[in-house]
Amino acid sequence: MELPVMPPIPPMLAKPVPSIPDVGHFEPKWDGFRTIVFKDGDEIILGSRNERPMTRYFPELVDALRLNLPPKCVVDGEIVLISGTRLDFEGLQQRIHPAESRVRLLAKNTPASFIAFDILALDEQNLMDRPFAERRAALEGALAGAKAPIFVTPAVQELSRAQEWFTLLEGAGLDGVLSKPLDGTYQPNKRVMFKTKHERTADCVVAGFRWHKTAKVVGSMLLGLYDDAGRLQHVGVVASFPMARRQSLVVELEPYQTELGEHPWGDWGSPTPGSSGGSGSAAGGSAPASRMPGGPSRWSAGKDFSFVPLRPELVVEVAYDFMEGDRFRHTTQFRRWRPDREPQSCTYAQLEGSADYDLGEILPLR
Repeated sequence: MELPVMPPIPPMLAKPVPSIPDVGHFEPKWDGFRTIVFKDGDEIILGSRNERPMTRYFPELVDALRLNLPPKCVVDGEIVLISGTRLDFEGLQQRIHPAESRVRLLAKNTPASFIAFDILALDEQNLMDRPFAERRAALEGALAGAKAPIFVTPAVQELSRAQEWFTLLEGAGLDGVLSKPLDGTYQPNKRVMFKTKHERTADCVVAGFRWHKTAKVVGSMLLGLYDDAGRLQHVGVVASFPMARRQSLVVELEPYQTELGEHPWGDWGSPTPGSSGGSGSAAGGSAPASRMPGGPSRWSAGKDFSFVPLRPELVVEVAYDFMEGDRFRHTTQFRRWRPDREPQSCTYAQLEGSADYDLGEILPLR
């Protein structure tokens, strides 16, 4: 492979902002795997955000990119899984599998799509120092004939339309809105774009915690909500604390520690260091194994996800962006303790939903 821009390249990033800035160019914020495609003839490399190649997991995309991209180019974008009329991130996660036979089966049964939103090189030209307005025009020209499952992300220039998208597109599983300065160059690993995401709050039960990976302080607190059957389900974690606060949380949570056998999640495994935290199925337990709070995954790379169980008596208010199935899609943000709330009142009913939206309104899916 010989390209003006060679792998690996860390992608350009976005800075979170509370409202959409009027910078003249707005795109949907896709919820998938950030990917930079390097193509030299038939040779293709899919580079991920952590700069590990993703090529083997998406053979159907490799074939489609050969057909739809110019002979020599480097294109930044997102691998997504479109299920019906919306994105399916949980299904996309299943595409990362170590077995070649399983990869091929998933490629056939749940094929992915690629949404292109920037171009770093075309033919023999390195475009990274060009203004984004020029790169966008080059991207549209280079992919003018592209067909599904390869798309150029839609864009608008009016702030009012971006604000409409911010509300509407959540119903199709999108993450928010990206704002891109038209005069900006491509700066790897720099937060020079802007992302505006939804933020809501929910009151959750604190059902356990994990130790920090580098010190004997609280790393994250495990959150739970009660379902319609009165079972406490794991819905995510809250983890963003200064180190001093992590230390004080150890003291605050100590009186609530309990034995795993007396905990609602007791049949999910041992909380002792090095255990899986319940990677097996729940046999007659309080919740399906798919909602367990720990256990290794294809993404964990051997990390210890065991937890210290707490009596489900503490309630915390957290900020979140949106739900993915029955869980918070991303790590939540601590807002305040809620001593005035009864744990049993923390149910899914409090969560806000969004009206469904058809992705076909902004992408030529058919």
